[in-house]
Amino acid sequence: MQHFLADRINQMEESQTIGMAKKARELASKGIDVVNLTLGEPDFQTPQYIKDAAKRALDDGFTFYTPVPGYLDLRQAIAEKLQRDNALNWKAENIVVSTGAKQSIANVILCLVNPGEEVLVVGPFWVSYLEIIKLAQGVPVVVSGKLKNDFKPSAAEIEAAITPKTKAIIYSSPSNPTGSVFSKTELEDIAKVVAKHPGVFVIADEIYEYINFSGKHESMGTFPEIADRVITVNGFSKGFAMTGWRVGYIAAAKWIADACDKIQGQFTSGTCSIAQKAAVAALQEDMTPTFEMAKVFLRRRDLMLSYMREIPHLKMHVPEGAFYLFPDVSYYFGKRFGEKTMNNSTDLSEYLLEHGHVSVVPGAAFGEDSCIRLSFATSDENLRKAADRFKDALAKLQ
Repeated sequence: MQHFLADRINQMEESQTIGMAKKARELASKGIDVVNLTLGEPDFQTPQYIKDAAKRALDDGFTFYTPVPGYLDLRQAIAEKLQRDNALNWKAENIVVSTGAKQSIANVILCLVNPGEEVLVVGPFWVSYLEIIKLAQGVPVVVSGKLKNDFKPSAAEIEAAITPKTKAIIYSSPSNPTGSVFSKTELEDIAKVVAKHPGVFVIADEIYEYINFSGKHESMGTFPEIADRVITVNGFSKGFAMTGWRVGYIAAAKWIADACDKIQGQFTSGTCSIAQKAAVAALQEDMTPTFEMAKVFLRRRDLMLSYMREIPHLKMHVPEGAFYLFPDVSYYFGKRFGEKTMNNSTDLSEYLLEHGHVSVVPGAAFGEDSCIRLSFATSDENLRKAADRFKDALAKLQ
């Protein structure tokens, strides 16, 4: 009966991160001990002060529909945070709160991109960017960075990809999947390129802002010549361990915010009332747990790097943020296990799951088939176990 479905859903790819996590759960349900390094989710509980704020919201009767763009106090708290942490001068009217940063990105792309218009996607890229662009009938144009440059394309490479059809550029920093972080100088060079093209917008995905090991986080929206054309996307999932609460937001020129308010009003309306009140507390109260989580992720990064360097023939770079490693595993392509040949990152990822009982995500999902993505958002014990299994499984390839 699948032929009765709309073309848009038949043409849409399933998220490979979710797909690999599903396969890992299926093996685990059979009693197999699988170390799951697929999902980008902190393994910490939401800090207690945020949970307490949610409980108070329930007791205080916040159980009704919310304004489509979010409660005013949350939008004001976000505006204050953006000024405090990012030097971005937005007001509450410029903020739209959504059910996660993924919806925020979808809102923006659906509001900006016409059929046939191009969106430059800085790669390696988060898995959902391409499918959201295609859902809007836009054309994704990938501009990929290479391992030798920490997977960051230059401003010149981005400029070379701009055409009269280019409507927007989307990137993440810190990056999912590479953990790379754009410096202020690198962002400034890109901003100078965008300034030459007044019809081009920038969607800056900053969801990993607080998991940054390189120093101060830099925002594209701070460059005045393009500030009104930068849409900053952020949320609470990563930095506050609030993945299940589903709260994200954009900050943008009012006409863009109004458009996102309009489209959200027809899709989902306002985000969960309790989650919004918890998000206010996340921004306004003690953020020590957030900073402590970042320290743990840094320690785990170094631990996992030390383990992975024990494995021959991997090419590594040192991620400066987020909680992923993105090693180049192309040395193992063409090698075999029994009748199975490792032709690409998908073959290798499936082999590692089936025979090594370690679940990772193929780099092909992120536009870089020579690599795989491993999340180190798990316990030290799991990291050691995963690295040992990874090493043993690769050693069996002939």
